[in-house]
Amino acid sequence: DVFESATRYYGKPEWRIDSVRINSAPVDVTPVAAWGSPWCNLVHFRKDPEALAAARNADKLGPQPRLLIAAPLSGHYATLLRGTVEAFLPTHDVYITDWQDARMAPVWLGRFDLDDYIDHIRAMLEFLGGGAHVLGVCQPGPPVLAAIAMMAEEDDPARPASMTFMGSPIDTRLSPTIPNVLSEEKSLSWFEENMIHTVPGPYPGMFRRVYPGFVQLASFMNMNWSRHVDAHWNFFNHLVEGDGDNVGKHREFYDEYLSVLDLTEEFYLQTIVRVFQEHQLARGIYRYRGTHLVKPELIRDVALMTVEGEKDDISGIGQTQAAHDLCVKLPEDMQTDYIQPGVGHYGVFNVGVEIGQLAVIGMALAVAVVIRGALKQAGRPDLYRPVLVWPVSAAIGAIGLWWAIERTFLNS
Repeated sequence: DVFESATRYYGKPEWRIDSVRINSAPVDVTPVAAWGSPWCNLVHFRKDPEALAAARNADKLGPQPRLLIAAPLSGHYATLLRGTVEAFLPTHDVYITDWQDARMAPVWLGRFDLDDYIDHIRAMLEFLGGGAHVLGVCQPGPPVLAAIAMMAEEDDPARPASMTFMGSPIDTRLSPTIPNVLSEEKSLSWFEENMIHTVPGPYPGMFRRVYPGFVQLASFMNMNWSRHVDAHWNFFNHLVEGDGDNVGKHREFYDEYLSVLDLTEEFYLQTIVRVFQEHQLARGIYRYRGTHLVKPELIRDVALMTVEGEKDDISGIGQTQAAHDLCVKLPEDMQTDYIQPGVGHYGVFNVGVEIGQLAVIGMALAVAVVIRGALKQAGRPDLYRPVLVWPVSAAIGAIGLWWAIERTFLNS
């Protein structure tokens, strides 16, 4: 059983999300493709409208805020964020990017590179309409920020109300981790020769050059090799002892973790060069399609939140916070930063008490943006700080103090 679980082929996982409880009332959920291209489907977790209206008293509250979760295109399927989706479902109308496995993409589909990723984010935001919220998890940080910067430059009415980046490599020169150092030490030719392979038959994408998901998986596992060995040794012991609960938890985690997809050669190599070697967005030299300079400093009205893990060994402290330094025209009261204590990279976006906390902070930020706009239209922007900023800041501070006391003293 241990050997079989460690060696078998893992296909694309299912979402396994069919309901959510809102105000203690069950609401049916159906994942559907709301928008799509050959390279990505935008999955909408559609709630039963009648059950949703009854659970929320929608006549008074209005529709739920739209949330686009930009899942990473870095080796795992979007279902790795299942817990994140479940955490936001009670309060948001959730959409998520479900990227295509490059080994399943026939060569006649052509290229898919980092700028194509930007195009997809823009197209999905235009589909959702203005005022949505974007959550970029890990890898999508730079292209999502670039997409929103271009929308701001063009005064695109479909630009989002807020953007949140979690564990994202906005500027990997800050607190460099082992993967960051490796990316800079090795030449581009080394990555081409050692990391890029050709898809074999009978996969639909045969002959396409890709960065295989299993290579990325091996890299991640080697970073914490002893932890994975211990996990499988414990798995063996739980099987011997007949401990079904722990066996089930192990299988659930590794069934997801060992399911991987391939990246196109051009997307992977461009990410290595532009994000990890030349830090183009952070240095203000990123040119979309090689010609159009991306200018995050033109973002003026999209609220910004950054989230980092205290023990993140993939995206070190400060790498995500760098987004604030790039958005220099964004008012300070439309920005916030949060460091999750005691968690690593996976814990930044994995379900748990932290996501619930972030939902509270994110909703407060979104409400602040709406009220700020209303006061500005009413000709009373002077009321924004005394009426909203100061009381809400005090409330969030009190909540944060309680969380700290609870973790330190009550849960020890």
